[in-house]
Amino acid sequence: MKMRQLLILFLLSCHAALAQAPLLDSALTYLHDRALFNGVVLLAENGKVVYQKNFGITDIRNPQPLQASSAFNLASVSKQFVCAMICLLQENGRLGFDDKVQKHLPEFPYPDVSIRQLMNHTSGVPEYFDLVTRYSGSLDTIDNHDILRMLAEVQPPLDFVPGERWQYCNTGYVMLGLLIEKLSGKSIADYFTEKITRPLGLKNTYIFHQKMKTSPANRVYGFMREDGQNQLDDLMRVDGIVGDGNVYSSAEDLLKWSQALHGGRLLKSATMAEMMKPALLNNGNTSPYGFGLALNGCAQCAHHTGGWVGFLTLLWTDLEKKRTLVVLSNGGSSAGIRAGQQFMKGQKMALPKTQLIKNVSLVDGTGAPARIASLRIKDDRIWETGELLPFKNEPVFDGKGLTLAPGFIDTHSHHFSAADEDPTLLPALSQGITTIVIGQDGGSLAMDTLSQRMERNPVAINAASYTGHTTLRLDAMGMGSFRRAATAAELEKMKSQLNAELEKGSLGLCTGLEYERAFYSNRNEVMELAKVTAAAGGRYMSHIRSEDIHIEDAIDEIISIGREAKLPVQVSHIKVAMKSKWNSSRRIIANMQAARSEGIDISADCYPYDFWLSTLKVLFPNRDYDNLVSAEFACRELFDPAQSRLPAFLPQPAYKGLTVAEVARLRNETPAQTLVWLIAEADRYDALHPDAEGRTEGIMGKSMLETDISHFLAWPHTNICSDGDPYSHPRGHGAFPRVLAKYVREEKLLSLETAIHKMTALNAEHTGIQQRGLIAPGFFADLVLFDPASIRDNATADQPTALSSGIGAVWVNGQLVFENGKATGMLPGRLVRR
Repeated sequence: MKMRQLLILFLLSCHAALAQAPLLDSALTYLHDRALFNGVVLLAENGKVVYQKNFGITDIRNPQPLQASSAFNLASVSKQFVCAMICLLQENGRLGFDDKVQKHLPEFPYPDVSIRQLMNHTSGVPEYFDLVTRYSGSLDTIDNHDILRMLAEVQPPLDFVPGERWQYCNTGYVMLGLLIEKLSGKSIADYFTEKITRPLGLKNTYIFHQKMKTSPANRVYGFMREDGQNQLDDLMRVDGIVGDGNVYSSAEDLLKWSQALHGGRLLKSATMAEMMKPALLNNGNTSPYGFGLALNGCAQCAHHTGGWVGFLTLLWTDLEKKRTLVVLSNGGSSAGIRAGQQFMKGQKMALPKTQLIKNVSLVDGTGAPARIASLRIKDDRIWETGELLPFKNEPVFDGKGLTLAPGFIDTHSHHFSAADEDPTLLPALSQGITTIVIGQDGGSLAMDTLSQRMERNPVAINAASYTGHTTLRLDAMGMGSFRRAATAAELEKMKSQLNAELEKGSLGLCTGLEYERAFYSNRNEVMELAKVTAAAGGRYMSHIRSEDIHIEDAIDEIISIGREAKLPVQVSHIKVAMKSKWNSSRRIIANMQAARSEGIDISADCYPYDFWLSTLKVLFPNRDYDNLVSAEFACRELFDPAQSRLPAFLPQPAYKGLTVAEVARLRNETPAQTLVWLIAEADRYDALHPDAEGRTEGIMGKSMLETDISHFLAWPHTNICSDGDPYSHPRGHGAFPRVLAKYVREEKLLSLETAIHKMTALNAEHTGIQQRGLIAPGFFADLVLFDPASIRDNATADQPTALSSGIGAVWVNGQLVFENGKATGMLPGRLVRR
């Protein structure tokens, strides 16, 4: 009866494995059809093969079909073979696991490191790759002795005290290879054959490296896929080394190996127990890694992955279920390995999804000329570009010859204010904007708050944020005390909060020094905060202290911050907003360029309009809002009352949309008198309605010269921004299309490729945003498809919310979010952290 029950259990177990095999086959077939798996897979249950299949070729230069006997470079799966040889030497009395390495290799420069610590990655020995790069020539083929010599001569410090923590380290296994040779008196390849492959009958398992004269006939060669073409990606000059890799084996041999190792055919039970023992740290904790074997992932597991050049490998044995999976790949993709790991963990296999965008004129963001190409997305990333054919059952989007560019990055945006009511952020999205940078003009949300909001209420586009100086000031000083410089204690509080925000991913510090709540700060206050930002690797962006009467001094301030704090600095929405200083843009650019030649990383962003949007109070540089003389100066020099509108005025809603001159006529006053009255009335309203939502007052001020705008846009270190919100100024709906229509197509101030660079890669560079802003493999798939011949901004001062035309489609993180003039409803936007 007992035997019958055992037989039933055995059959049920085999049936379960057979039932699961089609899932594995389906996954790997899917991956192979998408050029994401070229290799061999083998699944065994209770020592019997229940699934085995070969996908692809051995060598792209001589494409022969793979076999179960094909020998792959195991990369780091080699490490368990090395440890087994060390264990055999221990059983023969040649070494002790806790011997210091120096006992056997006197040249080894770390006296406190043991052999055990090399095997379980707790040694603290630094990786050898930097040593090779720095202390060897490009024609040298490096071997184990070279690494020991470099360690002895350079003596790089340990990464940590031996045994203090677990940290994967290939160098330790290079040293283990030397130990095997010294203590066995044989080459590691010969000892491997004598003690491992010959006794276990492993016919396709061997050591091979670059210093060997002949290559085995069944050796598989690595390759990688690059822009739709396969390129050789095989051994390199560091591959004279053996220990951390360069053991070759086949799928069928690895099954034999696993059965022999875990079945007691190679090592004594006590030795095997040592090999399977989790690494013990100095503090008494353990890490789930033994001798060349990872021990996590299921109740009783022993497994390892490997990755080197084009090879990705997996050997996983579930000792409880008596199941072994071998996945060997030489095609440069880790997708098959991940699928195998998920299979063995009992997880759903999450397979990459691809899509092809074909028939486009590709402008990649670098400034290089456009080219006809296709582009393939894999999940949320750009995979490849070039002459690409669709995979089997792959979704295809026909670009119909339109221009495909990286998604536009708006380095100065206020669109997020409407995220709750419109998560598509359509005014930005319909311009081709895929990432907005907020926290502008000195005001910001805390990074935690922003993260929680985006998790709770997803949006269609990405957002990154600076930390606002004004926000820090008000928190440290209070609403009633900002009209002075901060005290030392208040400044320390600001610095502490800023540093905390930078640690959470804020891009840096952003000031709105022209606005009243920050205007009273002195240079030292801003400089000290900038130094905190620099120490954290952040950046400084500023709505400078003056864009009109004191513009020269304001430019000098930001240059001084860049010089002394030693961080990149950017002038927000650069402009000359004073009539008698029009045509001074060349001089301002020359000053900034001179600062760049000095080594100061100063840049600017700019929007393509000759009127701005702000508070009425910026028209009083001396903050004397009741001074009629100052108001008259403002009307004469700082804005044109006849062309400057009130987008909002809560005390008198009927004034919304009127020019200052029109309000003056209604009140039978001069524009200067009306300006004084408007500010006073807005202050009274604020005092009576402290909880009122929205801007109490505002003005779209006409005060800039088109020539200056052109000069600023053309400076190589100026990128495009909108400074837009969803409501008031046409720049919120049209800034980016306007550049492409007006300054590229009509005026030819910029080439298409230069303009795209100023909307994408340059924007990413100026904000420190990584892996966005270029069409390049591995970058996030933020993309915009548009028609250069028809793209146009339609928003005007009279109709500021009219959507632009000419944008065909927009993708954010690989998902189509805009098509045919409408948002698709997908909300894949992410918080982008520094």
